[in-house]
Amino acid sequence: MYLDFYQLKEAPFNVTPDPRFLFFANHHREAFDLLRYGIEHRRGFIVLVGEVGSGKTTLCRAVLASLPREIHAALVLNPMLTATQLLRAVLRDLGLEAHSRDRLHLVGQLNEYLLHRAAEGINVAVFIDEAQNLALEVMEQVRLLSNLETDQHKLLQIVLVGQPELKERLALPELRQLRQRILVRCELKPLNAVEVGQYLAYRLQIAGAPEPWLFEESAVRLVHKHAAGIPRLINAIGDRALLAGYVARVARITKSEVARAVQDLGDLL
Repeated sequence: MYLDFYQLKEAPFNVTPDPRFLFFANHHREAFDLLRYGIEHRRGFIVLVGEVGSGKTTLCRAVLASLPREIHAALVLNPMLTATQLLRAVLRDLGLEAHSRDRLHLVGQLNEYLLHRAAEGINVAVFIDEAQNLALEVMEQVRLLSNLETDQHKLLQIVLVGQPELKERLALPELRQLRQRILVRCELKPLNAVEVGQYLAYRLQIAGAPEPWLFEESAVRLVHKHAAGIPRLINAIGDRALLAGYVARVARITKSEVARAVQDLGDLL
């Protein structure tokens, strides 16, 4: 409804993980660079953690889109799998047909694939989203996958992506062998007040706004207060605030429109 009124080409605050809308705050840029570094330099295990709605999935998709051709990657979005199902999911996302339901056979198939890719100069990475939900048995299978290596380097780079609970899981005594193999760690922190203003303006600019600084400074501060710097919540408030601005026919979003948005969202915040 508000797109024409604010001369936007598309909705600026959708919650889908579109890499075009990824705003590189300091922590996001650092995490992006560390993920690229860990994958390209074959560091084996990499961990990315962040609160719900902090932009982990969007960041991972941006990394995937930026990887050079000599890196093949798989993305596992559903962690509620058995160890065997995880192996089959990885093989499927790498474009392979799992030839068996036997776990040992599947590991052998994956190892053969990785050796062929390594001979071609191809590096392979697997992203596992929501990794804090992996069962301990599956975590152990993930650790065993890191044993697939040559004398020179790891054949498979594994990126575990999850909420802060992932750090607690990895601290368990049962997972100490896995924990010791993690060489790259990064964490997404909430945006500060200045970054929230930049975030709003950036997404409006990508959406085609002729004047991306639509939110007044007082409105930005109120968004930061109620969203606590979490991008998903900023998007929710931003979308409702633009709708409130359209209804009120105001050229710029004030704290009044943000307050209305917060009231409409209620328990979501």
